Amino acid sequence: MEPTKLGGVVLDSSVLIAGERRGHTVREILEQVHASQGDIEVGISVVTIAELVHGAYRAKDTARQERRLQFIDRLVSDVPMHSVTVDIARLAGRIEGEQAEKGIQLPFGDLLIGATALHLEYGVATGNARDFRRIPGLRVVTL
Repeated sequence: MEPTKLGGVVLDSSVLIAGERRGHTVREILEQVHASQGDIEVGISVVTIAELVHGAYRAKDTARQERRLQFIDRLVSDVPMHSVTVDIARLAGRIEGEQAEKGIQLPFGDLLIGATALHLEYGVATGNARDFRRIPGLRVVTL
């Protein structure tokens, strides 16, 4: 049986951080995603923005911090953002509870990003597949 084609992906911060560190623009990162996955929808969870802003304010110098903040501004203007809705929060709570019952702990940010992708019927594009693969039913795309 052939795997179902993804309708879209939610980008994890690891993909964005890796691209930004290599000096890629938001547009170049999106082109990379489309080159590897085809013409699919690409979005970002607001949780990813919180993770990226956290990283920007941990920068070792103000020039790097400003560059990261500009990258985030471009990302917010160019890529659809998905908020954590009540439905997504309920889904995340159910997943977290079911997985905790099995002794599996999930990082909360990854849980919310994964639940957002599941809710949208998207996959997650990440450079850190380990945690996302522990979310049942989530399609994980490594870039």
